[in-house]
Amino acid sequence: MGRRTLATLLGLFVLAGYLAAAYLLYRGLVTILGAIDPLTLLVALLAGTLLSGYLSYRFGTRGLLRSLDSRPLERAQAPWLHRRIDALAGSMALERPDVFVASLGAPNALAMGSSRRGALVLDVGLVRLLDADELTAIVAHELAHLESDDGLVRTLVYASVQTLLGAALVVAAPFALALTGVGHGLALITGWRENPALRIRAALGAAVGLVVLLVAALARARSRRREIAADDRAAEVTDDPLALARALRRIEHASQPRVGPFRIPVEHEERPIERVLSTHPSTDERVERLAESARGRTGRRVRIE
Repeated sequence: MGRRTLATLLGLFVLAGYLAAAYLLYRGLVTILGAIDPLTLLVALLAGTLLSGYLSYRFGTRGLLRSLDSRPLERAQAPWLHRRIDALAGSMALERPDVFVASLGAPNALAMGSSRRGALVLDVGLVRLLDADELTAIVAHELAHLESDDGLVRTLVYASVQTLLGAALVVAAPFALALTGVGHGLALITGWRENPALRIRAALGAAVGLVVLLVAALARARSRRREIAADDRAAEVTDDPLALARALRRIEHASQPRVGPFRIPVEHEERPIERVLSTHPSTDERVERLAESARGRTGRRVRIE
């Protein structure tokens, strides 16, 4: 009886504490939101989101370049590459980006910034791995991202998603606190480890997780579409889709793990959730699309191994 009474009192204390905290949080939100016109609040949230996203995008490029320990690729070091970048930028709707090299840990290329103030980073191994036409195709792909300002749009989308999720969590916080208090309080009072309040809270948490997963999947789907669009644009401006296909395949092979001088082919069957959350289409899909594009131009079937 003594332990049961103590558990009941503790349960009532926990319940009262959580409900009081939930009520104070609820009243605080009502007071703050009630003092601001809803339209003004919406405009302020939108403006703040766009401004923070733009500033992060605008000044994040410099920080990222420093973090990569990149260094400028001077024209005298690779005059032929600079000439090709000049020609590509001239045929596309963008200003010529600054060109850097860095040790990225894998053969890769990155585009940062916008169509008016961009930066192109090439891994030092990529320059050695690809021939001139293949490297030009990879550069054209990255410049296509700059031309479309994909980085800016992606940053603004992520900033907007974070703001919406943050606002939703703030609004839901009093109800989550109340359900937690009721659930733990009933568990102590009745001895039931599972009760309706805890199940409702778990269901709400699962619903929030599902929404976050859905938003992430939509953002990743857009990223995959932009990769395909950049492939198409690179094939268009270089008039050589097979060069990009060969470059993608070479990069895939070079990225495989090694034991001494030998590469180990990795057989990996991509699971549905991995495909949904991937930022890039598979190399096989991209190479196949580029080969089909080349076939449409020449009428000849080509296979890239």
